[in-house]
Amino acid sequence: MARGVILYIVLVITLAAVAIASINQVSSEKLSPNDRITEDQIHVYSDRIVIDIEEASWATYADTNSMDPLLDIGANGIEIMPKSENDLHLGDIAAYQPKNSQELIVHRIVAIKEDEQGKYFILKGDNNKTEDIEKVRFNQIKYVLIGIIY
Repeated sequence: MARGVILYIVLVITLAAVAIASINQVSSEKLSPNDRITEDQIHVYSDRIVIDIEEASWATYADTNSMDPLLDIGANGIEIMPKSENDLHLGDIAAYQPKNSQELIVHRIVAIKEDEQGKYFILKGDNNKTEDIEKVRFNQIKYVLIGIIY
């Protein structure tokens, strides 16, 4: 009888561990960026592709590995400048300027929060284990990635 109880307990613990692992796998899925380009803005011809986007800019990326495999050296991005905090959504990939730096960091928005100073964004590289330590304010965000061309 005691052996049956022990086997039952081991089975329950094993099933619980499998369930927790499944939950962790689901929660590690990355949020998708907000859709910004509609189908009627994309025109494909035999000799060119035209995407109707106002005030877009071209971007290339440094070999930091923080956004691998999505962004790496050789990838080309199409970016736009967000006009307000409401233009930024969970899952968007944004280029921001950290305080006391001239460099831009390109990471995914993983949380949008608010404190006594107002709305702020938490960003994280897809390939990084931890979130960026800085509370990123709207005025630090320079661009939002809307397309990648490899």
